[in-house]
Amino acid sequence: MSSCLFCKIINGEIPAKIIYRDDDLIVIEDINPVAPVHFLLIPCKHIENSLDIAEEDAALMGRILRVAAKIAKEKNIAEDGFRIVTNTNEAAGQSVFHIHFHLLGGRDLQWPPG
Repeated sequence: MSSCLFCKIINGEIPAKIIYRDDDLIVIEDINPVAPVHFLLIPCKHIENSLDIAEEDAALMGRILRVAAKIAKEKNIAEDGFRIVTNTNEAAGQSVFHIHFHLLGGRDLQWPPG
């Protein structure tokens, strides 16, 4: 997607603070963090949102959760707790229409969110 912000980050057209990258996934610092630890886990494959996840994307979604857990351990938020969030469509807060997951931690997170 030529106009997608996250595709441009993945392709190196827009700079970002990358903390992890492999062939399937990039993890960057959120530019507007709402917690001491706030990263975005973004698949390299352009998927608009959770409504567009196909059967063949199941392994990729599992990989994202495994990488999130690895990073949570590395950033010392795993034991106290962390949250993984994805927003689907505008009313839920999705502003970039390339599926991504927020990894949040480092402070008490309230429930319900929002």
